[in-house]
Amino acid sequence: MSLTPKRAEESETEMVQVVLPNDANPLGYILGGTVMHLIDIAGAIACHRHARTRVVTAAVDDLQFLHSIKVGDLIILRARVTCTFTTSLEVQVDVFSEEALTGARQLTSRAFLTFVAIDAQGGRVLVPPLVVETDDQRRNCDEAHARREQRLKRKAATRLPSV
Repeated sequence: MSLTPKRAEESETEMVQVVLPNDANPLGYILGGTVMHLIDIAGAIACHRHARTRVVTAAVDDLQFLHSIKVGDLIILRARVTCTFTTSLEVQVDVFSEEALTGARQLTSRAFLTFVAIDAQGGRVLVPPLVVETDDQRRNCDEAHARREQRLKRKAATRLPSV
């Protein structure tokens, strides 16, 4: 595996699918769990493209549901790596709805996930650094470091007892 630094654009991922009745609740809106599942997949693809190795979900730091998505509309997920650490990386996934008849789009959800790069035996492996070029990318990476620090503090404070 190459540890050559990579740009965020190299891992950008977009997924699009129609919201079907089996994805929805009785009111005709997509289930939050279905959105979370799709967010995890889009995030994993972007992280895999960056690391070019297996990745596993380690954390979801922030997930907001801003608007609902109706059956028949499109759900569009855009994922990109925002920051890399030693063996882990953070990805931002933005979710949009697109009305089937009008094409009107709106942001419906945003999530930040952390993935860990692993080898075939499940051991951690190094990830290539992220090239941070713009002020927005620097801000995103700084915010990712702050989220990571808070997550690690919470993890240390909530160690589960051994069984």
